[in-house]
Amino acid sequence: MDISTQEIERIVKSVVAGLSKETSANEFSTITSYTATESPPKRNIKGEWGVFEDVELAIEAAYKAQIDWVTHYKIYERQRVIENIRRIARQNIETWCHLIIEETQMGRYEDKLEKHLAVINSTPGPECLITEAMTGDSGLMLEEYAPFGVIAAITPTTNPTETIINNTISMIAGGNAVVFNVHPRAKKVCTLCLQTLNKAILEAGGPENLITMTREPSLENVDKLAASPQIRLMVGTGGMGMVNKLLHSGKKTIGAGAGNPPVIVDETADIELAASQIYKGASFDNNILCFAEKEVFVVSSHLQGFIYNMKKQGAYLIENHQIHTLLEKVFVLKTDGNYDVNKDWVGKDATCILESIGIYAPKECRLIICEVPANHPFVMVEQLMPILPIVRCENFEEAMQKAVLAEQGNRHTASIFSKDVNHMTQFARAIETTIYVKNSATMAGVGIGGEGHTTMTIAGPTGEGITCARSFTRRRRCMLAEGGLRIV
Repeated sequence: MDISTQEIERIVKSVVAGLSKETSANEFSTITSYTATESPPKRNIKGEWGVFEDVELAIEAAYKAQIDWVTHYKIYERQRVIENIRRIARQNIETWCHLIIEETQMGRYEDKLEKHLAVINSTPGPECLITEAMTGDSGLMLEEYAPFGVIAAITPTTNPTETIINNTISMIAGGNAVVFNVHPRAKKVCTLCLQTLNKAILEAGGPENLITMTREPSLENVDKLAASPQIRLMVGTGGMGMVNKLLHSGKKTIGAGAGNPPVIVDETADIELAASQIYKGASFDNNILCFAEKEVFVVSSHLQGFIYNMKKQGAYLIENHQIHTLLEKVFVLKTDGNYDVNKDWVGKDATCILESIGIYAPKECRLIICEVPANHPFVMVEQLMPILPIVRCENFEEAMQKAVLAEQGNRHTASIFSKDVNHMTQFARAIETTIYVKNSATMAGVGIGGEGHTTMTIAGPTGEGITCARSFTRRRRCMLAEGGLRIV
């Protein structure tokens, strides 16, 4: 790039000044919102560190940045930019975690820190884009991973900045640019995060507007993204309604939908291990993660021991007469007779939920447990709350049958606690989930306390699985015929 020394100095000074200023929650709110009595902000054609007033402007800016990114930057330069993103993100996660809780009213601060560190440290960069080569008498064949171009990424309220960080690293590592449409209930913290990451990109020598968004996200923007010829790939992380909408967009789509992960505790399980790991996973960030344990199927011989050890971990067992009271508080009865989640209680602390029905548990309590039948709404509806239903089963076969029904074909996540390899194998084949964990919390399946890389976009419905940079690229083949370049 042909930039003068004076221009470089000006850019660096501007970026350093922006990064060195500590932004408080109050300062942030003055940047990203305005009161009803004030005039809306003027149409900003240039954008503010990747944030635009119109989605068309956000697309156009990302389109120009992507051409620059793929034309003028080598792979090692992508790596340098991504490492700076990691560095700057680490410096800001405490602020972002506080703001997420303030804005979304969901989850636990200490768990959000752990999630952020996981996506910052364990999301792969360009190193997973491995070129494959084959030679023979007929020539040399190369297959490489090339960018799609500009990606439209829809992010959830449950993991707002975690998904932006994770998607940004994976998508720009593949040579793409990204236009985000964030969840409206997390737009302030997402704006701050995206602007900070753009500063990190520019500080490391990358192009401006490599990631963009609109200040006011909306469903209308999603339609415009889907209709734009400059958008080459749609990526959605969230509920199945959103994923299905993207799948009908006519664009190539990667969809990460809902889950309702079941857990089996069979006759051979280590009950203390099962209780400690299930408590850890089901209470983590108040159970708002799609891959968190949502219901447990325990064989009768282990039921009392399992409940005892869950209570020992800190879980609060509600009695039979309290279960319906809790159900009416946190669920909503629909006109068709089925139940749906009362969103006012999603991601709330266990103690807060218990207090709403007149139960005062120790403040250390992170999880509510109850014994219910297999067809109970707590089992069949994905809650995203720290409420874990336990279903008594006569044996492993019954537990497996009921667990498959509860998972409802989402093929997202499941786990088992067992020492029987045959049981592990049978359940894996029956449940067909993208993530399958044995003898640990399910979050180990995405690299949080387990091996393997981390992602917040688990593409079960469209088959990409635990996404990384490779997921957001196209395989391209180059063939040199007539035995060219061979030395034998």
